[in-house]
Amino acid sequence: MVLTLSATAPATAAPRSTAPAASATPEPAVSVTGTWQPPLSTRGRYIVDSAGNRFRLKAANWDGAQGSWNGSGSIDDPADHHAGQDSHGIPLGLDRVPLPQLMSDFRTLGINSVRLPFSNEMIHTTTPVPDAAVAANPALRGETPLQVYDAVVTALTDAGFAVILNNHTNTSRWCCGIDGNERWNSSQSTGQWADDWVFMARRYAANPRVVGADLYNEVRRDVLDDPNWGLGDAHDWYAAAQLAGDRILTEANPNLLIVVEGINWTGIPVDGFAHDRPTLAPVRTLSHTLVDAHKLVYSAHFYGYTGPHHSGATGIGETSDLRYQDMTRDQLYQVLADQAFYVTTEGKHYTAPVWVSEFGIGAGETGTAARTWFGNITDYFTDHDTDFAYWPLVGWEGHDDWALLRYDGAGHRYGILDGGDWRATAWDHLMNSPGRTGYIAPGTTWRMLATDHGDAVESVRVRAGGDWDSGAYKAVCPDGLRLTGLAHSGGRGLCTDAVAGDLRAAGQDRTVVTDERYVPAGGDWASGYTKLQCPAGQFVIGYSRRGERVSAVLCVPARATPSAAGRTVWFDRSDNRPADAAGDDFAHGAYKGQCAAGEYIAGVAFTTRLGSTPGPAAVLCAPLPS
Repeated sequence: MVLTLSATAPATAAPRSTAPAASATPEPAVSVTGTWQPPLSTRGRYIVDSAGNRFRLKAANWDGAQGSWNGSGSIDDPADHHAGQDSHGIPLGLDRVPLPQLMSDFRTLGINSVRLPFSNEMIHTTTPVPDAAVAANPALRGETPLQVYDAVVTALTDAGFAVILNNHTNTSRWCCGIDGNERWNSSQSTGQWADDWVFMARRYAANPRVVGADLYNEVRRDVLDDPNWGLGDAHDWYAAAQLAGDRILTEANPNLLIVVEGINWTGIPVDGFAHDRPTLAPVRTLSHTLVDAHKLVYSAHFYGYTGPHHSGATGIGETSDLRYQDMTRDQLYQVLADQAFYVTTEGKHYTAPVWVSEFGIGAGETGTAARTWFGNITDYFTDHDTDFAYWPLVGWEGHDDWALLRYDGAGHRYGILDGGDWRATAWDHLMNSPGRTGYIAPGTTWRMLATDHGDAVESVRVRAGGDWDSGAYKAVCPDGLRLTGLAHSGGRGLCTDAVAGDLRAAGQDRTVVTDERYVPAGGDWASGYTKLQCPAGQFVIGYSRRGERVSAVLCVPARATPSAAGRTVWFDRSDNRPADAAGDDFAHGAYKGQCAAGEYIAGVAFTTRLGSTPGPAAVLCAPLPS
């Protein structure tokens, strides 16, 4: 939740295979899930189930396991030291409501999924939670926070909800400015963070309704440094998310959606100094490509009291920039499109679902601007058929009027289900408005390859075959896609499955081409240039470079014999791409060459002539096999 800007896997008990006794047998899940079948994946801007049917995330955040200590006073003293609610590092409400009742209330809300935050500290804590923390669920007495988290995951999934794991914080401190949790590696190394993710993904890999890994919450500036998107340093969120996402899919659970949130804040929130909430804007020129091209979901957060250049602070840290709630409806809609929802445009290298994994407002809010904002943004979500997750789901009565459901010490429920809550009109409109349902036909996929600071080998099959050009930066399209475009400089590429789908034949055969031995006699398609051409019957899925110079191309056999004829596409002096510019600008600021949708790349030409850039200068585009 936005407030103000202010290694080795752990050795812990295995997760429970069934819900604890306090959970009892869950009610039938039909009202929540219908007939959706995990795992989930993506088709263009939509999330779909294993049958290809739309699964719109209508979710809420069940927080608490990320911690509630606010950093002042004793962590053991709940008085004014725990944001009004001492969660004891586990999901809120287990002290006052039995799990079966919570599941029933969640169903009544109509949600189908839950974003379930956790902290890295929670994973490693071995001290059992106090009995008082699970008073309404006595079967959980003596359990560690992670074991309680296990029980909550089991209860949710047995009740039919989809669960998205969310690494919310490093430590269990709340929240959300300069608190030691600004970045994934603020209180730990990137390697340790990724190891923890592999551990968590493996822990729930046998539970098919655990459907996603939301990698980190609200990446933002600390006292001295900003996070960035693609600079290749220790603060590069783009690279860290790529690393963790690929490790989860290859080492832990290939079925999970990988959720990457945009950058939440950079700069100093003082008028006259640069400051910004980049959100997903950087994706336009640098998007992720995972080892599974259909597992990426992008995420953004929106709260009325923040803004595209406003930290959300009052007093210190407050600037004169507009908050979202200060904007007209038209202004808000344009900002939402610019910051996030352009990503849902079909046919781009960055096309992906956008999940607004946090938004919310208080039941006690009386401000006209804030209430109008809530109506406007829920209208936008309705109009744009948006995947969403409200913050928060559960809270304590008298302490958190933002929660959809609040419970007092005796377990009595208050909130949006119980009348008198002004939010109910907008919530009901959002939950019940029609949206795209049913089967989503597969479309054409476009994905960017970026070797800016290292390898981008996104094929599981190629990874299994080992390093094919040691010492070079290598890029390979995800399995099912072929290379279709290259940049003259900078090492970017574009992959697609247009027209032909998966063109590669079965088996692990591959050819690393480093010279002109496969150029046929009389087949000089780029006179005066070095030509790296695939053997007959093969096509290009990857390339490597040493500096700017082309090092090799990686070729694999096609499932049907492709044409030997082709045409030369030059791009060393200007762009040379199809008129529809399919896939969009995959190498901003560089010349690009791209084959037509009905073609494949059979060869790459370059020159080492003095004064010339030794990057790709031309590609041989040949017709796809009929």
